[in-house]
Amino acid sequence: MSKNREIPPMHPASAVDYLPPAQLRDVQFTRLKDMVQRAFDHVTLFRKRMDEQKLKPSDLRTLDDIVKLPFTVKTDLRDTYPFGLCASPMSEIVRFHASSGTTGKPIVVAYTQEDLNDWTRAVLRSLAACGVHNGDIVQVAYGYGLFTGGLGLHYGAEALGASVIPISGGNTDRQLMLMKDFGVTVICCTPSYFLHLIDRATEMGINMKELPLRTGVFGAEPWTEDMRERIEAGSGIKAYDIYGLSEIAGPGVAMECVHQAGPHIFEDMFYPEIIDPKTLEPLPDGMEGELVLTTLCKRAMPMIRYRTRDITSLEPTRCVCGRTLRRIRRIGRRSDDMLIIRGVNLFPSQIEAALLKVEGTLPHYQIIVDRQRGLDTLEVQVEVTADAFSDTVSAMEQMQKRLVHSIETITGLRPAVKLVAPRTLQRSEGKAKRVIDKRIM
Repeated sequence: MSKNREIPPMHPASAVDYLPPAQLRDVQFTRLKDMVQRAFDHVTLFRKRMDEQKLKPSDLRTLDDIVKLPFTVKTDLRDTYPFGLCASPMSEIVRFHASSGTTGKPIVVAYTQEDLNDWTRAVLRSLAACGVHNGDIVQVAYGYGLFTGGLGLHYGAEALGASVIPISGGNTDRQLMLMKDFGVTVICCTPSYFLHLIDRATEMGINMKELPLRTGVFGAEPWTEDMRERIEAGSGIKAYDIYGLSEIAGPGVAMECVHQAGPHIFEDMFYPEIIDPKTLEPLPDGMEGELVLTTLCKRAMPMIRYRTRDITSLEPTRCVCGRTLRRIRRIGRRSDDMLIIRGVNLFPSQIEAALLKVEGTLPHYQIIVDRQRGLDTLEVQVEVTADAFSDTVSAMEQMQKRLVHSIETITGLRPAVKLVAPRTLQRSEGKAKRVIDKRIM
């Protein structure tokens, strides 16, 4: 079956994506003043920090004054668990979501009905940006429940007018059966899980390139351009990067358009800054640093200058699609995902990039860090193709050397590399667990 790759007409809700920059800044500043006033009036922690800096909401005279405001960090949500950052009474809150926390307490976020409507519009605009339309059949394989992924994509796709299959995560054989039988055209899940779907489809004798599936909306974990190429080559679809985080809203904070040139941030709803994570000073467009987001519409739980820990940059050039919304460079790492091994800073995305440069590898790997006799050790287990794994011992040794060299070139670290057979490493139905750090177990 041929895949229809025609771009449908722009959805009316997407018109705000093309606002003239001056008009967009006016919208941002008006909404920022309202959010700061709301947080000051109703959130004790925010008001205390403003008082400590001798600031009042009236001190915001231009949009650039946002840099005067205090930051919010993830520990603030844990320290005020569960409702300490709420700016709305319980009578106005209609839903809670939560993400897992390392201390045993989840990160709780709250929504009014207006918040849910705004979030739905953001996801609608996200899907429309990458060409999803009201004739599509959308399979949502993100988890439903406290995780924001499933319901976020579900309501956005329905608002767009698409037909939604709320299958949630897991049950891979059933996923593929419905994908084939229902004529699914759009899949929403983590990129690592979609790679698992490709593998399982091959085992079941399903050629994904012959299915109507046209578009993949992938997020919830960092992924590289090399992985995008593997996904598109293995399935015949176009793979798009969606960005979001529970503390801000969920998926739909930013989304790639059909040109796949980096996710556009919906700046009328989420104001972006880039800061130096060490000095906390703002950085200009084009420079890499930590992404900071301020919600401009969220009533139940305003987030003012929230430090995401995601490392990226704001693109200084306009996208050829014509949107005035700025783009962020693909987020491949987080400042708090960084491993320090023998004094060297290492991010899992660097390992992935190095592995996928070597022919015969598969995009399934695990990083194992340990400490022996007081020294850090680094082992990378990577799946290779069946042909490569069944090759001669000398051929596998040569491949192993190429992988070691590739990783050392990119990271400066010389790891132990272990080649394993296809489908050896455990698959994830949600976010892939790439790192096992035995030093902290």
